[in-house]
Amino acid sequence: MRSRRSFGRLAAVVFTGAIVFAGCTDNGSDEDQTSDTSGESEESKASDGGGHADMEHPMDGGPAPEGMMPAEDPEFPVGTEVTLTADHMEGMEGATATITGAFETTTYSVSFTPTDGGDPVTDHKWVVHEELESPGEAPLAEGNEVVITAEHMAGMEGADATIDSAIDETVYMVDFEADGMMMTNHKWVVESEIEPLQ
Repeated sequence: MRSRRSFGRLAAVVFTGAIVFAGCTDNGSDEDQTSDTSGESEESKASDGGGHADMEHPMDGGPAPEGMMPAEDPEFPVGTEVTLTADHMEGMEGATATITGAFETTTYSVSFTPTDGGDPVTDHKWVVHEELESPGEAPLAEGNEVVITAEHMAGMEGADATIDSAIDETVYMVDFEADGMMMTNHKWVVESEIEPLQ
């Protein structure tokens, strides 16, 4: 009788343990789904208001486009450590960065629909004049239709875009760490989005 009760208790403990274990496994999946969903939300959010969609942005931005003119006397020379005030992507605002390039050109905010079927991107900051296909003389006016040749994020290269605004400031490439990822030659931040390192 005792052994039958012991067996019953053991079975109940094993069964309960299996439920608890399964519950933990389900919770883990829920967490993964939650973080995936929040990642998508952040990505969607980052796609508006000048964002870059973190998950799609390459960690190494590569060299500047050919034909860009280095700035003669930039406020922040190459090698200078600065503080970023732009919030183009998660973890950017307030980050310490190192200037890796300073150029004189016209810089644009653009809206476009990615070629890979992604959601439309509005007010993307920034692309430079040299990253547009046969753009003609700078600056281009607001509302001009252009084709982007840059690949700052997935689906950008070859996309039809509309010029939202143009700015004539020194434009910089920077290295900085965002959310534990080191971004090198990030394109672009303009001078008004940079402060001296305190």
